[in-house]
Amino acid sequence: MRIRPLALVAAFFVLAAPAVAANPQAAGLQVALRAQGLYSGRIDAVVGPHTVAAVKAFQRQEGLRVTGRADARTRAALGPFGRPLYGGRTLTRGMFGWDVSVLQYLLVKQGFASPINGYFDAPTARALRAYQHRLRLPTDAIAGPATFAAFGLQTRVPVRTAAPVAQRVSVYVVRPGDSLTAIARKHGVGLAALAKLNELNPSHFLLIGKKLKIPVAHGAARPAAAAASDTLAIRASLDHWSAQYGVDTHLVRAVAWMESGYQQRVVSSVGAEGVMQLLPTTWKYVEDVLIGHPVEHTADGNVQVGVAYLHHLLQAFGGNERLALAAWYQGEAAVRTNGVYKVTKPFVDDVLALRTRM
Repeated sequence: MRIRPLALVAAFFVLAAPAVAANPQAAGLQVALRAQGLYSGRIDAVVGPHTVAAVKAFQRQEGLRVTGRADARTRAALGPFGRPLYGGRTLTRGMFGWDVSVLQYLLVKQGFASPINGYFDAPTARALRAYQHRLRLPTDAIAGPATFAAFGLQTRVPVRTAAPVAQRVSVYVVRPGDSLTAIARKHGVGLAALAKLNELNPSHFLLIGKKLKIPVAHGAARPAAAAASDTLAIRASLDHWSAQYGVDTHLVRAVAWMESGYQQRVVSSVGAEGVMQLLPTTWKYVEDVLIGHPVEHTADGNVQVGVAYLHHLLQAFGGNERLALAAWYQGEAAVRTNGVYKVTKPFVDDVLALRTRM
């Protein structure tokens, strides 16, 4: 059953006294109040009586309406530590602010030693690298889309999301030698999105001279942590289709995470696309042979096709997960003919290790 990520809906958060559960965004509020000398309690992300009293004291001090709620005006008055909310930007060493405090709180909650002071310093960077290593993420000490998505999946942390905007397009005329995959890569758009916009089948040839609509990126960058909202919906899809096909949910999640980090807009250099990184030939095989009908080129469709194919591989190799994962990576025929390639083994090991954390 689909689960709507209700914890990720709000674009702005008003932190109120009745809250008893920890809201990671509140850690940023507590650090900001501590910087003002008004809060000396634990940074526990719980908006309890002491936090509310500190907010009221700050509002009286600044001549604001005394509500005990950290609304937009209150956060603005808090200065650099009152903004931006977690998820509004990619975080790197040397930055400071509300969002850095939240990141530090989340690292501590996951068992990594980090200060919670709103400043992205060397200890924070070390803790973030350790977290990224555990989750098989690039250990770059940068809190970008994949890292935000991982925290979102583990903690359901509320994040700011961008308001929907109208899509703009440009026109591209197909030239000799063009392929839909190459055009998508050249313009930095997803193959599935490009095919859907132009009502094309990615496995078919393009006609020279055909005019294609190309999505144009807007000037403002999409907030990095908006990916967390997407990935919660994607994980719901992974759980749904793993149940439908009788494949271990944690194994499916691990494969999807290793392939794309739960991102639908990823297209590989060889044309594999979407959450499960499927080649057009694999998609067609699953549609024609395993499922028996076309599947819509959406994130949910990508997951369905990927899980159906993984189910097939598990059956083909008698339930042997290592061989099925090897076949996923290098091809079923190659495993039967040549065994598991040396370059395939790290992928299999990583998926099985990650499975225990997904």
